[in-house]
Amino acid sequence: MSERELRRNLAILPIGTVRELTLLTDRQIRYYEQHQLVNPARGNGGQRRFSLNDIDRLLEIKDFLDAGDSIKDIQEIFAKQHRKAVGKQDSDSALRRSLQKEFAQIGRFSR
Repeated sequence: MSERELRRNLAILPIGTVRELTLLTDRQIRYYEQHQLVNPARGNGGQRRFSLNDIDRLLEIKDFLDAGDSIKDIQEIFAKQHRKAVGKQDSDSALRRSLQKEFAQIGRFSR
């Protein structure tokens, strides 16, 4: 994972900042969390801490709702995106393993 992606995943923003950035209410944010559309980290004392990726996700939810999608539709969209990402990771891992095997065989034959 790149340094940039690591920074985007840092959960440091309190709900008040998220509210200002997204123009969502605390209640809306908690509702999306309750429906597992966003999963903020928890800080000391249990307060929610959001990352920049969480902000992007909330803005994406807002766009889907503005386009007329329901919460169930959005859950299905995110589930499909997740399955696609997992499948890509699996195929990348399989390709990496295959290349490692080939390089190991090449190493054995070159001796």
